[in-house]
Amino acid sequence: MTTERQMHLNLFLTPFGHHESAWRHPATNVDNSLDFLHYRRLAELAENAKFDSIFLADRLSTSPQAVVHGAVAGFEPLTLLSALAVVTSRIGLIGTVSTTFNEPFNLARRLASLDHLSHGRAGWNIVTSGTDAEAQNFGYDAILTHAKRYERATEFVDVATQLWDSWTERALIRDQESGVFVDATQVRELNYRGEHYSVRGPLNIPRSPQGRPLLVQAGSSEDGKAFAARYAEAVFTAQQSFADAKAFYTDLKARVRRGGRDPEGVKVLPGVCTVIGATESEAREKEEALHALTTPEHSLHQLSNRVGYDLSGCSLDEPLPDFVNPQHVEGHRSRTQLIVDMARSEQLTIRQLLLRLAGGRGHKTIAGTPTQIADYMEAWFVEGAADGFNVMPQLMAGGLEDFVEYVVPELQRRGLFRTEYTGTTLRAHYGLEV
Repeated sequence: MTTERQMHLNLFLTPFGHHESAWRHPATNVDNSLDFLHYRRLAELAENAKFDSIFLADRLSTSPQAVVHGAVAGFEPLTLLSALAVVTSRIGLIGTVSTTFNEPFNLARRLASLDHLSHGRAGWNIVTSGTDAEAQNFGYDAILTHAKRYERATEFVDVATQLWDSWTERALIRDQESGVFVDATQVRELNYRGEHYSVRGPLNIPRSPQGRPLLVQAGSSEDGKAFAARYAEAVFTAQQSFADAKAFYTDLKARVRRGGRDPEGVKVLPGVCTVIGATESEAREKEEALHALTTPEHSLHQLSNRVGYDLSGCSLDEPLPDFVNPQHVEGHRSRTQLIVDMARSEQLTIRQLLLRLAGGRGHKTIAGTPTQIADYMEAWFVEGAADGFNVMPQLMAGGLEDFVEYVVPELQRRGLFRTEYTGTTLRAHYGLEV
């Protein structure tokens, strides 16, 4: 089969894999989490497979309880991506940075710097952060309300965009003979004063190759979808079923259209957490081996943090308590809704729910053959539920190699994914104007 429309593939990069016990797997080298050469190898694997981009998540807190059984890496995304910019040449570099705990000027400058260093491959995953523990590292007692965080984020992105546009493409003269380096008429001050920010400008770095980074968003709450419809050019999302994925896709594209933007300019990429085997039974055995390495106490702590309720006193063999209400959550509201819906629709005990979440924290998990995984991806892509995928191997050691060696060629054979890069910038990979 051939199709003019082709998938976009992003690698959600982690040191060990997306299964919470990937770090305990015998194939994992636990020293790799702080080894730059490890990240370089993974980025090069993705680039050789012609992925659009790699993506680094971020969280601004941890705790003694979290680090006992969980693997904590710690690299700040834009720092690591700046290093990877030097050893890659085509793959996009998307970093997560919070609007709640940064300032527009500093972030706009850092992202413009990454775009220059990478010759136009920078992307920004815009998050508002969602936990009290993060807030307490920045002088707050508790996280701001969900609505207030998105209100600040809206103003933050507006200011950052104005800063990136404060230099035109014609600003740099660099005429050594005349002594004129910059045409001052092509650089403007913002003199911005809003409810949350006051920024004079201009940015103190010239306009970058893309003008501005690719803007990515990952929230699926009502506030999140409204924000994505206004700003996002790629959306990382989590759905468990084709029906839910198609409903999200249709709703978001309609919101984009109503806002006066082209829906084709916003790419929707659901997460897919893969375990690949020569047979389905082999793949399932691999996944079960990962499940066997989980620590229920740690898993429950992680779930408590994610849904915003302390579940430590709950029996693992009982259903999720009724008091877990996503509408009362000020943190990760859309992911809490997904988890609650999964637990109740499938009538899962907490123990069963923990295993369902272990491989991808609510993203779709698939254990199967390369053909089965390609079939799943093709169906969602062709039938209007995705523009591509956020690829999340449950085990990075061997799992990423399996994906690029077996699944990517199958997608290419079907005409669904590129065999060569046709552009040099991240925006070009996503079919967007620079």
